[in-house]
Amino acid sequence: MGKDVIIALDFSAKAEVIAFLGLFGGERPFVKVGMELFYAEGPKIIDEIKKRGHKVFLDLKLHDIPNTVKKAMRVISELEVDMVNIHASGTRAMMRSAVEGLENQSGKKPLLIAVTLLTSVSAASLKDELFTHCTPEEIVMAYAVSAKQEGLDGVVCSPLETKAIRNACGEGFLTVTPGIRFSPGENDDQARFTTPLAAKNLGADYIVVGRPITSSADPVAAYNECKKQFI
Repeated sequence: MGKDVIIALDFSAKAEVIAFLGLFGGERPFVKVGMELFYAEGPKIIDEIKKRGHKVFLDLKLHDIPNTVKKAMRVISELEVDMVNIHASGTRAMMRSAVEGLENQSGKKPLLIAVTLLTSVSAASLKDELFTHCTPEEIVMAYAVSAKQEGLDGVVCSPLETKAIRNACGEGFLTVTPGIRFSPGENDDQARFTTPLAAKNLGADYIVVGRPITSSADPVAAYNECKKQFI
């Protein structure tokens, strides 16, 4: 897989998804299925999207005891998605179990990435609500290094941390970056975000873009603008 724009399918019903994907004609963008859509429609929505030729990032952010995560990953491995994720804060043991759970007889497995720190989390919320005096950058880097050492393919991080992660973990370690907005005034609930062009310049491998595309008056034009800036 190379550099790409992943569209977050911010919908809760199959009909909305199919109508949205139909806007793209013969183009087959890489898409993300998150909790809202997966919990509403279940695994069958993955089949529907894959049948239409799209790559799928299943964004469920698993975070549980190692054995539970391992078993869940065994189930997920049968869905034939292209990328999955867990929370790095679940510990190294949980990350190792996730890697083990994705092994199957076919030999095929999705890319496994770890969420370092949600892009909605600020330095203030880390201190006042999560009770840590570490900076966002310190937490992200520590989790990224742990994920690399435990055999994961990359991490979810803000674009602001991609260069430091590449320096610490090497060129082959993927950075998948949400928190993408076209302008500073569109930050919504994101505390650490950039434009697609800035993400490119910072070295991100993938950007995940939801509302700036799905809520746009012209989603296809917004998607093409993301590609123009990023790829």
